[in-house]
Amino acid sequence: MAAPINIGVYSDALVVLGTAAVIVPVFRRLGVSPVLAYLGAGALLGPLGLGSLSGVFHWLYWFTVSDSGNLAGIAELGIVFLFFLIGLELSFQRLVAMRRLVLGMGTVQVLASTAVIAGVASFFGQSTPVSMVLGMTLALSSTAIVLELLSDKGRLATSTGRTSFSVLLAQDIAVIPVLMFISITGANSSDSVLSILATALLQAGIALVVIVVLGRLLLRPLFRLVVGAKSNELFIAAAIFVIVGAGVLAHLAGLSMALGAFVAGLLLAETEYDKAIETSIAPFKGLLLGIFFFTVGANIDVREVVREPAWLLAGVVSLIFVKAVILILAAKTFRVSWPAAVETALLLGPGGEFAFVGIGLAASLGLIEGRVSTFVLAIVAITMALTPLLAMIGARVSSRLAAKTPPDPHLLAQPKHQDRHAIVVGYGRVGKVVCALLKEHDVPFIAVDRHPSTVSRERREGHTVYFGDAADPAFLETCGLLEARGMVITIDAHDAIDEIVSSTRILRPDILIVSRARDEKHASHLYAIGATDVVPETIEASLQLSEAALVGLGIPTGPVIASIHEKRDEFRLTLQKAALEAGRDAKHSIKAKRASAHKAS
Repeated sequence: MAAPINIGVYSDALVVLGTAAVIVPVFRRLGVSPVLAYLGAGALLGPLGLGSLSGVFHWLYWFTVSDSGNLAGIAELGIVFLFFLIGLELSFQRLVAMRRLVLGMGTVQVLASTAVIAGVASFFGQSTPVSMVLGMTLALSSTAIVLELLSDKGRLATSTGRTSFSVLLAQDIAVIPVLMFISITGANSSDSVLSILATALLQAGIALVVIVVLGRLLLRPLFRLVVGAKSNELFIAAAIFVIVGAGVLAHLAGLSMALGAFVAGLLLAETEYDKAIETSIAPFKGLLLGIFFFTVGANIDVREVVREPAWLLAGVVSLIFVKAVILILAAKTFRVSWPAAVETALLLGPGGEFAFVGIGLAASLGLIEGRVSTFVLAIVAITMALTPLLAMIGARVSSRLAAKTPPDPHLLAQPKHQDRHAIVVGYGRVGKVVCALLKEHDVPFIAVDRHPSTVSRERREGHTVYFGDAADPAFLETCGLLEARGMVITIDAHDAIDEIVSSTRILRPDILIVSRARDEKHASHLYAIGATDVVPETIEASLQLSEAALVGLGIPTGPVIASIHEKRDEFRLTLQKAALEAGRDAKHSIKAKRASAHKAS
């Protein structure tokens, strides 16, 4: 006899899967965003839509969702997977570079939005604790929807994408004290708020340290073991284990699961398995996020729209307007361009999924009346449903502002080169040192950088650096590549380095190319595609550390420097040999495939 099952859970799951298989493809063909399709389907088929009529029309039971809570756990995993993949695309170095926007603009946005929204709630008669809860929860935006929209358009790397992600990351960090505030206020704890918050933050910090330490110690050996088994299923299982495990560990410490998964993604981005993991996990992320968007749509109470349409419309417009204005002011304070500031403001103006968690918790603790929480959550859900439309409006307004904004004259400067000069790619900390030494030894050079803000700032300070993409052959020719003595690549984005080396080698097969590399594997790859000399960060750091240690221990400087040079040459020869063997293996593989295809034909 078959074991009994909860048919309601399976029925609701079938409705969501049917939405993914039928409704979303139809909407996509009509040019409608999949996010909007999921949100609309959730509102229509959810328990507050047609699902509320299933008691009268019993046949609707099989075509609607009776309880969105049946899908809540799975839906949350969608956000967890999304944050993990974002972590894979970033690195700790890039995250540090974004600290000005994360700690600066993001913090200003959260605090200012909280204060203004809490003030409005207080004006309408809400108590101070309730006003603070409403202000803190409505100040946050929808990470899942915004990042999915940007990722789908390939715009995460743009100025809008970086600004939006920085603010969203600050908001996710803010979730910790917000939840603590709600719990403390609802429980009327006798302990001081500051002491409880300090304890919670300490606990969260310890959890992040544990995740980072365990990740650095265990992730590489784990995936090395799994790859050795040569099983794609085991590889996917290991990746999911790491994602969910890091999320659960963060949750136990009072953090969001998404933040734990994000840290795990950052750690795996430093390994050689990042691209394989990203490819394996991507299909899961898409489906799980779809379930999440469906559950958000299911929380849109159509009855609230009918009951108080004028107040609801006023609430929706006011929330978006207030947050958008604050975001624009914060963006301009932190020197974000007008097009990116306006587009970011429209993307982050709506409410976010955390409002359902925070306000739901406050309602369960008796802090907020049921009527107030239902009305506010209806506002949040509608604004979230409007996010794709606001994203389209923001993109159009941004493009028009960009067309009207006069170009920065610093970015229009054309490279002026001399014969037998060097081209230095990247004008960050490493690039500045390289240029200073070239200047000291009277070597003519051209410094280029692809970040407009960097070029504008450095040229205002009197440094001669030009704006452009060194992977573009036309720009390389403008820089005088055909007459140049060599190229020095100082940036740390390994994908961009690969493109620059390949483009340069095609135009100038004989030119000297000295490049920075992330690690030994990346260095070997660069040698294989044509770099003359490569400096892996990990190896160079170990050599410098060894030199300082030996000199400090009393070994004469001359022999130490000589041994360091010998060790560096030894590493170089090993990497070049590995690159040569890899190239031969690739040629043999291609020949074997051609021979096999020829026999088959």
